[in-house]
Amino acid sequence: MFSQFALHERLLKAVAELKFVEPTPVQAAAIPPALEGRDLRVTAKTGSGKTAAFVLPLLNRLIGDAQPRVRIRALILLPTRELAQQTLKEVERFSQFTFIKSGLITGGEDFKVQAALLRKVPDVLIGTPGRLLEHLNAGNLDLKEVEVLVLDEADRMLDMGFADDVRRLAGECAGRQQTMLFSATTGGAALREMVGEVLREPQHLLLNSVRELNEGVRQQIITADDPAHKEKLVEWLLANETYQKAIVFTNTRAQADRLYGHLVAGDYKVFVLHGEKDQKERKLAIERLKQGGVKVLVATDVAARGLDIEGLDLVINFDMPRSGDEYVHRIGRTGRAGGEGLAISLICHNDWNLMSSIERYLKQRFERRVIKGLKGTYQGPKNLKASGKAAGTKKKKDKTGDKKAGAKSAPKRKPTTRPKTGTPSAVVSQDGMAPLKRKKPAAE
Repeated sequence: MFSQFALHERLLKAVAELKFVEPTPVQAAAIPPALEGRDLRVTAKTGSGKTAAFVLPLLNRLIGDAQPRVRIRALILLPTRELAQQTLKEVERFSQFTFIKSGLITGGEDFKVQAALLRKVPDVLIGTPGRLLEHLNAGNLDLKEVEVLVLDEADRMLDMGFADDVRRLAGECAGRQQTMLFSATTGGAALREMVGEVLREPQHLLLNSVRELNEGVRQQIITADDPAHKEKLVEWLLANETYQKAIVFTNTRAQADRLYGHLVAGDYKVFVLHGEKDQKERKLAIERLKQGGVKVLVATDVAARGLDIEGLDLVINFDMPRSGDEYVHRIGRTGRAGGEGLAISLICHNDWNLMSSIERYLKQRFERRVIKGLKGTYQGPKNLKASGKAAGTKKKKDKTGDKKAGAKSAPKRKPTTRPKTGTPSAVVSQDGMAPLKRKKPAAE
C-alpha cells in the first residue's frame, strides 16, 4: 500500500484518486531512500512504473515549502519530447491537490512562448537537453537553485549523443541536494562515467536484469531470403495477426520509407517516423496511432524512443537491432502492465549472427516460426558454431595470405635472355615458365 510511505496526505489523496493501490517493485525499492534524500542510481525495465518512483518523492520535498515561486526547484531531463510530455502529465496528476506548478521545455515548440513560461518560474521543469541548453545560452534559464535533479532514461540520452549537454546542465545545478538517475539498462562505460560525475555516494538499485523482458511477450523469428521477402512477410503478419496497434522497426530511414510505401500501396493505414520527420509530423503520427486512426507505425529506433502507446501489442523487427539493449527497448514497448504481446524478428542470412548474439545476451531461445505459402529457401545456416552463430567456411590461403602469415615466398625467377640474332620470336624465361611478351623494335 502507498500509505506505508511517508508521503504528504495530499499526494496520498492523488494516489488514491488515480487508483494506485500496490506499489510496483521499483516504487517499493526507490521511494523510501528517495524520501530520505539519498542519491539514487536505479536500473528498471521500461513500463515498470519508475516515473512515480521519482515524481512522488520529488513532490513530497517541494510540497512543504509555502514560499512564493522565485526559482526552479526541480529539473527532470529526458531524451525525447514524447517522454517529456508523458512525464509532465504524471507530475500534474500527482500534484493535482497541491500548489506545485510544472513546465515543459522541448524542441519543436515556439521559443518565445517557452521563454515566457520560464519567466513564470515553474517549481518543476521537465525538458530535453538540447532545447534547455538553448534557453540557458539565451539567458532565459537559471538552474542555480535547483534542489533535485532527475535524469530519466539516462542510457538513451547518452546513446542519442546528449552526454555533454547533460553534464553542462548538471553543472548548472551545482547547489542541488539530491540527484536520481534512472535507466532501463545497466549501460556501458559512458553511463558508469556519468554516474561517477553527477551522483554523490548513490544507492544502487538493480530492480531487474536487462535480460528480464516483460513476461507476457512471446518472441519469435521467421527466416527470410531478402528485403522483398521480408516485405511480403510484414504484409502477411499485419493482415493475419490479431493486434490493436503495431510498430515495425527498421535500422535505416531509407528502409523505413521503402516499407512505408509498400504498405501504403497495399492499402494499410500506416505512418512512418524517422529522424527526417519534423515535430508536426511526429505529433500527427503519434496522435493518430493513439486515437486508433492508424494501427501501424513504421519507425527507426531514434524516432521511436520514448513512445509509450497504450494497446501496443505487436512489434516486428524488419531489421534485427544491433545490440541486446536495443532489442530490449524495442520489445519492451509491448506486453506492458501485465498485458500480452508478440515480438517477431525477420531474419535474413546477414541477420543471423546478430540474432544469435541477442539470444545469448538474453539467455533464451526465440521460437522458430514458418508462414505457409511464404516459406523461403533460407532456413538458417547449414553449420552452426557452439555459440549458435553461423560456421564460416575456411578460406584458401593465397600467396598474399601466405606472405602475411610468414610463409616462404616462391624462388625468384632468373632474368630472361633475349636472342641476339634471328627472326623475332617469343622470349621464353629460362625457368620454363609461360612465354613473355616481346617489345616491338623501334623500327616497327
